Amino acid sequence: MNEPLREEKVFKDPVHHYVYVRDQTIWDLINTKEFQRLRRIRQLGTTYLTFHGAEHSRFSHSLGVYEITRRIISQFERNGYPDWPVEERLVSLCAALLHDVGHGPFSHSLEEIFDTDHEEWTCNILLGDTDINKVLRQVSEDFPEKVAAVIQKTYPKPIVVSLISSQMDADRMDYLLRDAYFTGVNYGTFDLERILRVLRPYQGKIVVKESGMHAVEHYLMSRYQMYWQIYFHPVTRSSEIILRQIFRRAHELNQQGYTFRWMADPIQKLLNNTLSLQDYLKLDESMAQMAFAEWSEEADEILSDLCRRFLNRRLYKYVTIEPDEALLAEVADAMLAVGLNPDYHMEIDYPFDLPYDVYKPDQNNGEKKEKAPILLLDSEDGISEISVKSDIVRSITGLRQGQYHLYFPEEPLAQNKDRLSERMIKLFKLD
Repeated sequence: MNEPLREEKVFKDPVHHYVYVRDQTIWDLINTKEFQRLRRIRQLGTTYLTFHGAEHSRFSHSLGVYEITRRIISQFERNGYPDWPVEERLVSLCAALLHDVGHGPFSHSLEEIFDTDHEEWTCNILLGDTDINKVLRQVSEDFPEKVAAVIQKTYPKPIVVSLISSQMDADRMDYLLRDAYFTGVNYGTFDLERILRVLRPYQGKIVVKESGMHAVEHYLMSRYQMYWQIYFHPVTRSSEIILRQIFRRAHELNQQGYTFRWMADPIQKLLNNTLSLQDYLKLDESMAQMAFAEWSEEADEILSDLCRRFLNRRLYKYVTIEPDEALLAEVADAMLAVGLNPDYHMEIDYPFDLPYDVYKPDQNNGEKKEKAPILLLDSEDGISEISVKSDIVRSITGLRQGQYHLYFPEEPLAQNKDRLSERMIKLFKLD
C-alpha cells in the first residue's frame, strides 16, 4: 500500500522551482538504482555539442513530468471535478515519473542502429526483476502491470494515458520548457500556469477551456520553433550522424570478427544483440564515451576517425542539396577518389516534424497509436478539436518542413581538391 510521507520531500528545480514528493511510493521509486541511472543519460543526446548548456539529464526531465502531472491532478482534485477518477492518482504519478526509465545512452541514435525501443525497455524494467518492480508490487501485485499499460497506451482509462502521452501532455510540456532553459533560448517558453488552469477532465478525456485556446496556440508554436531551431539544428544532426556511424561501424566490425583493443561486456552484448535486462541497465553515456575514447586508437581507420571526430567535435560539414540518383552517384565517386568510404562519409538527412496533426481515430498507419488530439470545451459543454477553431493551429496542422542536407568530412576533400571535378568542388563549397 502507498502511504503519505511523514515529511514532504522537495527537489529544487530550475524550471518548476520545486518538485514536491508526498507519497512513499514515489520517493522509493526515485531512490531505486534504475531511476538513479537516468542521471547518467542526457535528455538531449548530442545537442550539448551545439548548445553547450544542454547537459541536463533524463532524471531531471522525469521529475519535471511527474511534477506537472502532480499539479494537474491536484487542480482536478482541488476543484472536485467529477470526471476525474481519483483512484487513478497514484498510477498516473508513477507512469509520469517512470515513462523514460528505459532510455539508453544517446537513446534515439542507439535505437535506430540496433532496432530497440526505449518504451519496450521501460516496460521490461517495470515488469522484470528490478528494484522498481519491487516498489510497485508493494502497492499491489498487479500494480506494475497497470503502470506498464499506461506506458504502452493500453490502459483502460484513456484520461490517464493522455496525461503523459497526447498532443499536449506533461512530457511535452516539461521537455519544451526544460530544453529551452538549458539551451539558453526563448523559443520553448509558453504560459504553463495558464494552461494548467484551463485543463479539465471531461467525459473520460482531458480538455481545454475554450478561453485558454491562445495559451495552447502559444504552446504549439513554441514546439514548432523548438524543433526547427534546436532539435533539428543541422550541427546537432551532424553529431547524431557521426554517433550513428560509430555504432554502425562497431557493429559491422564485430560481425566480421574484428578484435577490439577495448570492449565492455554490455557493449559487446549490444553489438551481438544478446542484451539481458541487467546488461541493458549497465549501459549509460559514461560507458559509451569510454568506448569512444578507446576506439579512437583502433587499427580500423574508419572507426578511430569517427570516434576522434565525435570526442573532439570535428563534425561533418553540410550543404543543402536537391538530391537525385545521378548527383548522389557522382558524390560517391568523389568520395572514393579521395580515399573515403561513401557508406560512412556521406549521408543525406531530411528532418521533418508534425507540430500538430489532426487526430483520426481510425488511422493507425501500422505504427503506434495516434496521440490524442487537443479538445476545446466551450461554455455550453460542447467539444471541438482545436484546429477547427484556431487559424494558427490550422496553419501548422499536417505541416512537414525540411531541406535535404548532404553531410561529409570536409578536410580530406579540401586536401585533395585536385582529384575532384569543378562541379564537386562547387557542391562541397571548397573554392
